[in-house]
Amino acid sequence: MDQRDEQEFAEYFAARRDAVRRTAYLLCGDWHKADDLAQTAFVALHRRWRKVRDRQALDAYVRRSVVRAMIDETRRPWRRERQTEVLPESASSEGDIGNAVATRSALLDGLSRVPPRQRAVLVLRFLEGLDVAATAATLKCTEGTVKSQTARGLAALRESLGDTLDDLRSGL
Repeated sequence: MDQRDEQEFAEYFAARRDAVRRTAYLLCGDWHKADDLAQTAFVALHRRWRKVRDRQALDAYVRRSVVRAMIDETRRPWRRERQTEVLPESASSEGDIGNAVATRSALLDGLSRVPPRQRAVLVLRFLEGLDVAATAATLKCTEGTVKSQTARGLAALRESLGDTLDDLRSGL
């Protein structure tokens, strides 16, 4: 890349780094993995920067790269984590933390138990604010697939939240 392309990429990266990282975190629930997913997406974009014709579609390209990287990561059996019943440290939901943090924590925990593709649809639709058509374009699938994955994802999220859902509703 020439100097001008490097500068344009650096400006885009600086402007979108935090938003991409936040999206990756919502998809995977771990800041370290989110950093890796965001880095993977930006590296892929950097490799293809000179070939990008529509600079207005950069966000969609990076978002799709993050979602694909997250789904690919869950398919790698040697990278899967094992769930345990007892955590070494437990977060305290008492005191100064507040309802907003407890709600976010419960939702992220519930999202982590939703299958990856459904989680991607839920994050893109409800947390990123994309409509059905934009979500379908990002995931390169049909709008019907987005709708069915949304319904299944919401059902899985409700099931994973269980009694916590009633607690969340009463706290609102």
